[in-house]
Amino acid sequence: MTATVSSALEQSLPAFTHWRIEITPYRLAWVILDKHDTSTNVLSSEVLAEFERIVDTLAADPPSGLVLCSAKTTGFISGADINEFPSLAGDGDAYALLRHGHDVLRRFESLPCTTVAMIDGYALGGGLELAMACDVRIAADEDRRTIGLPEVQLGLHPGFGGTVRAVRLAGVSRAMPLMLTGKSLTPRKARTAGLIDKVVERSRLRETAAKLARRPAPRRQRSLLDRCLHLAMVRPILARRMRAGVAARARKEHYPAPYAMIDLWESHGAAVPAGYDAEARSFAELIGTDTSRNLVRVYFLQERLKRTAAAAPADYAAKHVHVVGAGVMGGDIAAWCALRGLTVTLQDREMQFIEPALERAHKLFAKRMSDPDALADARARLTADVDGRGVPQADVIIEAIFEDADAKRALFERIEPQMKSGAILATNTSSIPLETLATCLKDPSRLIGLHFFNPVAKLPLVEVVRAESSAEEPLAHGLAFTRQIGKLPLPCRSHPGFLVNRILAPYMAEALDLAAEGVALADIDQAAVDFGMPMGPIELIDSVGVDVALHVAEILSPLVGRPVAPELRRLVEQKRLGRKTGQGFYQYRDGKPVKPSAGAPVADALIGERLMLAFVNEAARCLADGVVEDPELIDGGVIFGTGFAPFRGGPLNYAREQGIDNVVARLDALTGQFGDRFTPSSAWADLRV
Repeated sequence: MTATVSSALEQSLPAFTHWRIEITPYRLAWVILDKHDTSTNVLSSEVLAEFERIVDTLAADPPSGLVLCSAKTTGFISGADINEFPSLAGDGDAYALLRHGHDVLRRFESLPCTTVAMIDGYALGGGLELAMACDVRIAADEDRRTIGLPEVQLGLHPGFGGTVRAVRLAGVSRAMPLMLTGKSLTPRKARTAGLIDKVVERSRLRETAAKLARRPAPRRQRSLLDRCLHLAMVRPILARRMRAGVAARARKEHYPAPYAMIDLWESHGAAVPAGYDAEARSFAELIGTDTSRNLVRVYFLQERLKRTAAAAPADYAAKHVHVVGAGVMGGDIAAWCALRGLTVTLQDREMQFIEPALERAHKLFAKRMSDPDALADARARLTADVDGRGVPQADVIIEAIFEDADAKRALFERIEPQMKSGAILATNTSSIPLETLATCLKDPSRLIGLHFFNPVAKLPLVEVVRAESSAEEPLAHGLAFTRQIGKLPLPCRSHPGFLVNRILAPYMAEALDLAAEGVALADIDQAAVDFGMPMGPIELIDSVGVDVALHVAEILSPLVGRPVAPELRRLVEQKRLGRKTGQGFYQYRDGKPVKPSAGAPVADALIGERLMLAFVNEAARCLADGVVEDPELIDGGVIFGTGFAPFRGGPLNYAREQGIDNVVARLDALTGQFGDRFTPSSAWADLRV
C-alpha cells in the first residue's frame, strides 16, 4: 500500500500529527487516522482540523479513489473526544463549531472520487457519522456490537450530520430506534439496517476496500415506504408513536435528547440542508443542559472505575475460575465468566442444583452469540463440578453460597488446603464483613470480596472488598480480574453491607416506614420513579427477594439506626418472597408486578424527599466511615450498582447541585419531624468545600 511513484499529489501532502496519507501507483489514497499518544481514535478538535486540511488538499488534486481507515487495533473511531465536551458546553460557539464540521463533511462528500470507509472494530458516534459521509462503508465481520450512535447516553444526539445521514441511509424505521436508544449493532445487523454496505472476513477487508474505491460510487434510492413515511402529513403521526415509545422509558424533563431527535425528524424529515442546521442548533442547546453535563460526568466516572485496576501487573490474566454455589448469583457469575472466555467449573452439592444454572447459561450464550462455533466453545468452557475438582487448577475461586457465616467458614476450611499458590479466594457475600469470615483461614491475606449484583449480565459493578487482613497482591488481582470479565471494579473497605447495600438499607427502610404509615405501595414506588430511579424501593425489595432484604436488614439495622420492619418478617413467614415466588409486596404476572398504572407524579413531595434524602445522607455517611474514600467513586459505584438516576450524576453530586446547605437544612427539618434517622452526616461539612 506504500507509495512507489512520484506525483504532484504526493508532493502536495503536508505532514500531520494524527493522520497519514499513502498513495498507490494507481492514485488510490489511503487516509489513515492514528491519533497521537492514544490507543483509541477519537475525533478531537485537532484531528478534525487536520482532516479539513486533508480534504482541501485532495479537493485541489483529487485521487482516483479514497479509503478512510484506522491504524489502531482497537477499531475505526470510537466517537468525538468527550474530554472536550465540558469546554464545548460552556462555549457559546458550539453551534458555529458544529456548522463548520458540517461544512467540512459536505466538502468531503463532494470529492470527485469514490470514498470508502474501511471499518475494523468500533465505529461509534462521530466515527460512524464520518463513515456515513463516505460513498461506501465496509466492515470486518464479528459478533461484537461495534456500530452505533450512542450520543443519547450522554444526553445528546448526533451532531456531525448523523441525524440526517442515518435516516437517509437506513430509513426512519431503522435509524430512529438506533439513535433513540443508543444501542449498537453487530456489523451484520448494521448491514441489514443499511448503515453498512458490505461485511467481509477481516483477512479480505483491505483488498475489498481497495476494489470498491476504484469503482463508481453506488447510486442510492430510498424505498417507496420510506419516502411515504417522510411525507409532511405522515411525519406527525409517526412522531407521536415514537414519543410514546420513548415516554415508556424516559421522561422528557429527565432525558430531553430523544425527544429533541424526534422533533428534528418531524420538522425536517432528514432534509438537506435544513436538517443539518437544525441538528446543530439542537445539539448546542442540549450540551448545555444539566442532563448532558451529568451524563458526561457519568462517563468519566465509568472511566475512573476502569482505571482502579491499574495497580495490577500488566501481564496478569486469570484463566480458570471455580464458582461454589450454583444458585441464581453463583450460576450467573459462572455463566458470565465463561461468556468472557474463561474456563469455569461450577460446584454445588448435587447435579440437580447445577443443571438449572447451566440451562440459564446456555440461554445467555445463545442471546449474546450468533456464531455456532463461538456458542459451542462457550458451552464447553462451563462445566459442572460436584466434587470440586477444579479448585486446585483455579486462579480465582468465588464462593457464592447462601448468606450464613458459619457455612462460608466451613467451606473455606475445605477449600484453602487445595488452592494453588497465587490463587484468589473471593466471597460474593453481600453484607457479612470479611473479618468475620477470615477467622478460619491459615492465610487470611488471600481472602477478598467480589460482590456482584443481580442480574449479573446487566449490572456492571463489582465491589472489590478489602479486609484488614487482605494483602495487596490479591486485591490488585481481584481488580484486574473484574476488568478482565468486563465489569467495573469499586474498591471498598470491609464493612457491613459494603457500599451499595449499606446505602440501599435506609432507603428501603424509609419506604417500609411510609407503607406502615398507610401510604400506598404504588405511590411510594412512583415517588422514586418521579425522581428518576429505575424502579421504586418496594418493587426493588421484591426483586432482590424479601428474604434477602430481611437478612441484610438484620445485619445493617444497628449500623443505620433503623429497626427491622415487621412486614419483612411476616412476608418471609408466609413464603411471599417477591418476584421469585410470584408474590411479595406485590403479586407478579409474567414476572411483572401488578399495581396501578403509573400516572401523574405523586402529589405529596414529602414522600420522595424522605426516600431520597435517606439515600443521599447514607452515601455521605459511607464517605465519613471510609467505606469508599473518594466521593467520586461513591457516586460512580451507586450509579452503576443501583441504577441511581444517571442524569443526576450520583447522590453526592445531586446534593451539591441542590446546595449542601439546603440538603442539611432539610435533613435537620426531617430529624425534628421523624427522628434521629435523618441526622445529617458529618461528611457534609467536608463536601461543602
